[in-house]
Amino acid sequence: MLYLTDDLGLLPFFLPFGIIGFYRYLWYFIKIAAWLVYRPRLPKPNPTYIPEKDVTIIVPTIDAGEEFKVAAKSWLACKPKEIIIITETKMKGPLQDLANEVDPSKIRVLTVPKANKRLQMVEGINACTTEIIVFSDDDAIWKPTMLDYILACFEDLKMGGVGTSQTVHAVDPNGRQTLWEILAGFRLTSRNIEIAASTHIDGGICCLSGRTAAYRTLILKDPAFQYCFTNDLWLGKYPLNSGDDKFLTRWMVSHGWNTYAQICNEAELYSTFKNNWRFLKQVLRWTRNTWRSDFRSLFMERYIWRRHPYVAFTMVDKIFNPLTLLAGPIMVGVFASLQEKHAGPTNPPLPAWNIAISYICWLLLTRFIKLIPHFLKRPQDIWVLPAWLLFNYYFAIMKIYALFTLHEVGWGTRAGVGTELAANIGKEMEEKQEHVKIEMSTLHQETERYYQNTADPFTTAAEQQVIEMGVDGSYAPPTTSTTPSQEQHKPLL
Repeated sequence: MLYLTDDLGLLPFFLPFGIIGFYRYLWYFIKIAAWLVYRPRLPKPNPTYIPEKDVTIIVPTIDAGEEFKVAAKSWLACKPKEIIIITETKMKGPLQDLANEVDPSKIRVLTVPKANKRLQMVEGINACTTEIIVFSDDDAIWKPTMLDYILACFEDLKMGGVGTSQTVHAVDPNGRQTLWEILAGFRLTSRNIEIAASTHIDGGICCLSGRTAAYRTLILKDPAFQYCFTNDLWLGKYPLNSGDDKFLTRWMVSHGWNTYAQICNEAELYSTFKNNWRFLKQVLRWTRNTWRSDFRSLFMERYIWRRHPYVAFTMVDKIFNPLTLLAGPIMVGVFASLQEKHAGPTNPPLPAWNIAISYICWLLLTRFIKLIPHFLKRPQDIWVLPAWLLFNYYFAIMKIYALFTLHEVGWGTRAGVGTELAANIGKEMEEKQEHVKIEMSTLHQETERYYQNTADPFTTAAEQQVIEMGVDGSYAPPTTSTTPSQEQHKPLL
């Protein structure tokens, strides 16, 4: 294509975009090479940590569906010491019923007054008594080897957080995935490759996904962490409730803790995704969280540049990715229209459709190559490849839209959830508890005053005298005072 652009005198205009394209594919092959040589950490024969003694699973949720039972049974198969479910007060009954059906001896249900994921997480953290905490979504289904492979990473005393591999679990009981679920699967395949590569290259990771991630309890019980976690504001005024996993990942980096991603079959979880267009709302929320977190990592906290330069570079690349992605079809469109109208000195005019089809075939081929790991597992998903191509361009536009709407901090798929600061809800809860204490204290005082001033109609005079004398008889009833003259004239008995 270079000689065609040269014929039209457009080589100086198109050459920079050619360089960008070369850079992007070079960057991708570096990522693939690192993924191929990456190796997960294997459990030791005599591990320092064992699930039965050292692991508590914390699950913040506001739902009580049947998928919870399936997930809970998979967690119990990994033999943790305890599972703590934290929900809002009105959902305690249904979730307690589900817990009783699964294993009431291992599952404890706690509540907070309002649904707020960060507040729920802190409630679970403070109730934990083990050295390792594993956060999990309520629909995350684990393999029985999950905890063994997670704990293998904590043999490193500097290890603060561990992430896992992920794949899609179909909502349909028959296992059929919709187009939206397959698109989610494509995203997870790309993510697994990316975090495995970054873990191998410089030990960093862009995000320890909240679907399942493990942390040392001592980090999360730090009052400084809990204060910052529940008072997290964007631009000083927009309360952040989602993006908890991004916050946790940044905290590990800024406080000198190591992270690791266990990308292997033994540490793979299955998670459900929205099987309809609402999946796009999920993606929009994740995209906003990524923008906010990456800006903080790169330009405010800046620890990422020194500790994990490769991860920092990928964050910068993602900032410009929407523009470079959208520039491709625009440039090809300009070239095709000019080439169709004007023949060069060495070639006849080419129809615009010829150039367009060639470009689309090239894009499909490159997308197919990037998703080969997915197609090796699920070859039946090949039909979604054209939709994946369109989704990439839609996603580029969505990223630009998300950039200009970072002030919208709601959950997106749950109305009214995620718009209130976790710390404020916690203060309201403490104030209500204090108000109840004051009311109970006042009631107790009033009750005592009433019985002190009112004779009990069911107590005889003799019984009242015994009560007044006390148990040890130390009370002496008052005697009638007498004058000395009266004392002298008392008759002798």
